[in-house]
Amino acid sequence: MFSKGTLVEVSTDEDGFEGAWFAATIVKAVGKDKFLVQYQSLRTDDDSGFLTEEFDTLHIRPSPPETFVVDRFNLFEEVDALYNDGWWVGVISKVLGGSKYLIYFRDTDEEMEFKHSDLRLHHDWIDGKWIMASRV
Repeated sequence: MFSKGTLVEVSTDEDGFEGAWFAATIVKAVGKDKFLVQYQSLRTDDDSGFLTEEFDTLHIRPSPPETFVVDRFNLFEEVDALYNDGWWVGVISKVLGGSKYLIYFRDTDEEMEFKHSDLRLHHDWIDGKWIMASRV
């Protein structure tokens, strides 16, 4: 399914991180449907290296293709916002000037400002393929 060195994204059920996806690399398989991954941006507590963790395949998906890049986002469009080293699902609640957007996060009922470069179109990994959220 995933081989050593494959770039992936992983999600966790840990409090405060539900729904976020974090960039990682497959280190090795550790049994049936389970893999050891190394995060690409989360570091160990002592900052000596990147954090490694085991995940089952339900919490691993391939990295989305780069073709998801767009020039501009529209009001009410569903996006992923890069925040605290992870991708979080939100909705464009306001288009601001200077390639910035106000993003509303349903899960936390919060709004935050993001640069265009920290956003991507939201896609879901369903039945082995990427499905794009409908564009507004």
